[in-house]
Amino acid sequence: MPSHVFEQSIQINASATAVEQCFTDLELMHRWLNPALRCEPIGEWSTALGSKSRFVIQVPLLQPMLRSTVVEREPGLVVWQFEGFFKGRDRWECQPNEKGTTLINRFEFDIPNPIVRYGFQTFAFDWTKQDMQTQLRRLKRVAEEVYQGFA
Repeated sequence: MPSHVFEQSIQINASATAVEQCFTDLELMHRWLNPALRCEPIGEWSTALGSKSRFVIQVPLLQPMLRSTVVEREPGLVVWQFEGFFKGRDRWECQPNEKGTTLINRFEFDIPNPIVRYGFQTFAFDWTKQDMQTQLRRLKRVAEEVYQGFA
C-alpha cells in the first residue's frame, strides 16, 4: 500500500482523444508540465506498454530523477510506474461524458529514504499537491486548444 496518494480530476471541454494526446505527445506534455520538470525518453518516445522515460526535477545542483516505465496502456489510459527518490505509479485516465472528458490523475507513491521522506513531508507535500492541480488546469487549456484545432 502506498504511503501517499494524490488523486484529482478535472472536466475538460474536449474529446477523450484530444485529452489523451496531451499526456501521450511529448511536445504537448511540455506545454503543461511544471517548467521545473522535464520528461526525457529513454530511447524513442512512446507511451506503449514497456516504454521507458525519465522525469528530471531541475533544481540547482541536484536534478533528482525518476525512471518510469509504462505498465498499463489502453485507449484513454496510461500508467507510469517509477523508481528513484520516489517509488510508485502515476495514472492518467480519460472518462468521456456528455460535456467532453473527465480526466482523472492518481499519483501514489512511497519515499523509501527517511531523510528524503522527511524533507518532502516538511517542505514539498502541500506544494506538490497544489502543483498537480495547477498542472491539470494547464492541461485543460492545452487540450481545449488542441480540440479546437480538430473542430
